[in-house]
Amino acid sequence: MALLIFGLILFLGLHSLRIVADGGRAAFIERFGEMSYKGVYSVLSLIGIVLVSMGYKRAYGEYGLLYEPVAGLSHLALILVPIAFVLVAAAYAPAGHIKQAVKHPMVLGVALWALGHLLANGMVADVVFFGAFLAWALADYASALSRPLPVKGAVSAKGDIAALAIGLIMAGLFIAFLHRYLFGVSPVG
Repeated sequence: MALLIFGLILFLGLHSLRIVADGGRAAFIERFGEMSYKGVYSVLSLIGIVLVSMGYKRAYGEYGLLYEPVAGLSHLALILVPIAFVLVAAAYAPAGHIKQAVKHPMVLGVALWALGHLLANGMVADVVFFGAFLAWALADYASALSRPLPVKGAVSAKGDIAALAIGLIMAGLFIAFLHRYLFGVSPVG
């Protein structure tokens, strides 16, 4: 469990710099340059992901069930996660009404993804992993709302159509095939 927690602290801590140390982040960029910052950030994030993956696998085997998911609520993941995919796609799609309304669709997408998984999974490792991502996403979303996020380009339905198409196709692929292939578990039974 310690490896999982350390990995989460590293990964989510790096992704929290805008929340807790925006001045320090800006000072680093000013002193060493944006490319150096992105390089260090990327390498440390990758190390965090590896530690989280290794720690999750170990913790899943060592710790048991914390709670039994409620059958009806666990099926909400099949609604929340596709919405999360659409929101993440909206973050990278051309400016659309979704991005304009939500402001920070990627972070909100992570929150819905984590919540859906908490509703469907009750293992201790799941609660630590998805609970950490949910807490981070809620804190980051609240913080991000206080920062301006200019929507680049003219807002049009094209961005929304792209986000919906890409998000729903990716969600469908994950539900039907990729989730089982990557994680060994099918979300539909």
